[in-house]
Amino acid sequence: MKILLIEDEARIFDFVQQGLQEAGFLVQLAQDGPSGLAAMLQGDADLVLLDGLLPGMDGFEVLRRARQQQVLTPVIVLSARADLPDRLRGFELGADDYLPKPFFTEELIARIRAVLARRHREEPEDWSSAGLTLNRVSRKAQWHATSVVLSQREFSLLGYLMRSPGHIFSRKQILQQVWDIDFDPQTNVVDVCIQRIRKKLSDSSSLPESFPIESIRGVGYRMRANQA
Repeated sequence: MKILLIEDEARIFDFVQQGLQEAGFLVQLAQDGPSGLAAMLQGDADLVLLDGLLPGMDGFEVLRRARQQQVLTPVIVLSARADLPDRLRGFELGADDYLPKPFFTEELIARIRAVLARRHREEPEDWSSAGLTLNRVSRKAQWHATSVVLSQREFSLLGYLMRSPGHIFSRKQILQQVWDIDFDPQTNVVDVCIQRIRKKLSDSSSLPESFPIESIRGVGYRMRANQA
């Protein structure tokens, strides 16, 4: 699980990062509002820890803009502003939880796990986008008349794209999330895996160019949000 920590106080992000890593989480850091928003829009974190007071753009505005851009990643706001109006504002803007500062790392980790478990229970069994359906339990994908069971890697890649239809993911991002590779090894493994998925789901009733995974030249891939 990757946690995006958006926090500008070195003392806080040092002890939070250490606690999260000891608990087995990967941690990505951003230290101001604009860079935090940009990281949220990348869409590759499983959960965001968002400071309420940030340079450049405060945490509430970051949250508002992210939700406006249809970023559905769960967010826990960490803020010294603990009054009821501030907490209510955070929830109204789309926060999943609100933890006043100061806090214990153990409580933060417990809240992270609770939010992730709740989100997991709320996820539908089937993901659908642009006419393609993927079942999270059986790993079965269906496109037109063809239905196949995908390998674990194929399922992870397709699910990653389908959770954010319309969003363009670079090959590096896909390698990080699906293969857990934090560098670019100059490999075509992403392209090969997508070609395998396309081949498995091809049939005589569908044209290859209509398949909803789109290749964006020089950038990466995205799942079409709507059927063309």
